Amino acid sequence: MITIYHNNRCGKSRAALAILQQSGKEFKSINYLQDVPTAAELSAILKKLGITAHDLIRKTEAVYIENYKGKELTEQEWIQAMVAHPILIERPIIVSGNRAVIARPTEKIYEILG
Repeated sequence: MITIYHNNRCGKSRAALAILQQSGKEFKSINYLQDVPTAAELSAILKKLGITAHDLIRKTEAVYIENYKGKELTEQEWIQAMVAHPILIERPIIVSGNRAVIARPTEKIYEILG
């Protein structure tokens, strides 16, 4: 099963969702701003992505600039920041089995769709 962590206000996220819909593959869409991933879920996603929590942070968001820019936090502290402020999570994230990609650019989704 493919899962997309999606924000409908994001053009890249909408484009990735459209590709999934056109693929004919079964998938689940999660609006992560409403259905916020838990710290454990984020840790699992990060492991599949092969990146650190700080690498998943959207550094242009006002909440990042005002509260976190220039700070040295632990991996768990960055994860907790994303749980507290899900707008910080880079999007869209596509997960399938043990693999995941951030679909930026959107074409990265084909790494999952094969």
